[in-house]
Amino acid sequence: MKILVATLMIGLLIGCGGGSKGDQTSGGSSWTLFRGDAGLSGYSDTRLPDKPALLWTYKSGERTLSSPLIYQGTAYWSDRRGRIYGIDATGQMTFDYDFATAVEATPMISDSVLYLGRIDGFISALSLKGDLLWSFETMGQISASPNIGLYRGRDALVVGSYDNFLYCLDKNSGEELSRFESGYYINGAVAVQKNFFFSGGCDAWLRILDGETGRVSDSIMLDTYIPASPAIDGNSCYIADHSGNVYAIELEAGKIRSSRKIVEASSESASFVSVPAISASTLYILSDDRYLYAVNRKTGSVSWKFLQKGISGESSPLVCRDKLICCSKSGVVSIVDARDGSLLWEFDTGEPIVASPAVVAGRFYILTAKGTLFCFGTS
Repeated sequence: MKILVATLMIGLLIGCGGGSKGDQTSGGSSWTLFRGDAGLSGYSDTRLPDKPALLWTYKSGERTLSSPLIYQGTAYWSDRRGRIYGIDATGQMTFDYDFATAVEATPMISDSVLYLGRIDGFISALSLKGDLLWSFETMGQISASPNIGLYRGRDALVVGSYDNFLYCLDKNSGEELSRFESGYYINGAVAVQKNFFFSGGCDAWLRILDGETGRVSDSIMLDTYIPASPAIDGNSCYIADHSGNVYAIELEAGKIRSSRKIVEASSESASFVSVPAISASTLYILSDDRYLYAVNRKTGSVSWKFLQKGISGESSPLVCRDKLICCSKSGVVSIVDARDGSLLWEFDTGEPIVASPAVVAGRFYILTAKGTLFCFGTS
């Protein structure tokens, strides 16, 4: 992988909600969105323990591609057969619901309702009391987590489908508010910045949709198709294509002001599906060469790189103040110093990991592809 050490005209920008990075996540008992916030930034204000201890494990025995969510202290995820698990803070199952259909996507939780996209093309809203509230059918599989944004003043669920459309649905009723056509499948989750929705498609285009006008406000074509999600902090959007090129895009009122390739793929045959993580000053990227790179957002230079034990895969890194969690596909969980890349802690789960970590006050959760949930914290 070649890192371009060109100067980027990207400042140290404020967080998605208009505040600082520290305002984005409360460090409380919930982690309800894939990547932690609507911008999919992979940042948490939670402090990780200095010496993490394994508190408990829960073995579901069923394979999953889902990342875990935490809501009011309970961890939720879906296995590949559509069964939803709820495991409380002591490692006991307290919620169980079976959709009885194939699922790849990570759910999302809002106001005690779990939203889930399915391979059969449906997206469903499930009360955490176990009642199915509504389902909406698309004409293609849904492989990514939904998100919530504002569409013409209404709380809208936004999710892409393999029928080549991005859907905006009323969060409470499932009513279709609008749909936007892409040139091919939409595989990644949609990132949200206020009323703007950012969606990458398998046609290689990143599109910005305006939730006030109901139209595409801008777009840009990348080098190859986009299988993963964009990550947003303030007016900066970062996104990778399948080959491993990573782009920095500066935004203004839903328009693209400038764009630059800051990471160049090592080969056209590379496979890259990890989502970058963003702190106030640094972009953290897992690459196909097994390294975790820290790239200065202002200068574009590499601050440090960390060699993972095992190959990089679908799991994306997570920033927790001055520390960083990353997982290799081989099953090794590493915590590194976000300032210099030095290894602080390591744990081998013994099982493949494709999910991204979840973190809440003093604890972090790792879900393996074999359906084992690991809970770490202070002993």
